Amino acid sequence: MSGLHNGRDVFEYALLKVVPRVERGEMINAGVVVYCHARRFVEARTHLDEARLRALDPSVDVEGVRAALNAVEGVCLGGERAGQAAGDDAGRRFRWLIAPRSTVVQAGPVHSGLTTDPAAETARLLDLLVK
Repeated sequence: MSGLHNGRDVFEYALLKVVPRVERGEMINAGVVVYCHARRFVEARTHLDEARLRALDPSVDVEGVRAALNAVEGVCLGGERAGQAAGDDAGRRFRWLIAPRSTVVQAGPVHSGLTTDPAAETARLLDLLVK
């Protein structure tokens, strides 16, 4: 597939949102998950702005939110940190992570693009959309 896009591969990504009170629908962006099928690549990077989160809900369980974000990163890494998803390929782990949930940490809609370096794309999107 790379040859069709001048050495670039298709990638997909979704923002990770923290919705401390689901009933209110207020959220902050706290990470990004990037998947590139051609490279069997899936990675999540997170950044939690604790002050912004507490502005939405002063009683939020910040450590619980951090644990949930760390779990997403672990699923992407595979192996023991991925838990039940340890044996799944990168695509299945990505699809599992972006499935809709009514939890505090949620994935947004999936977007796509072209890249020569999915890891660099993950860092770029984190800076652009989260930090």
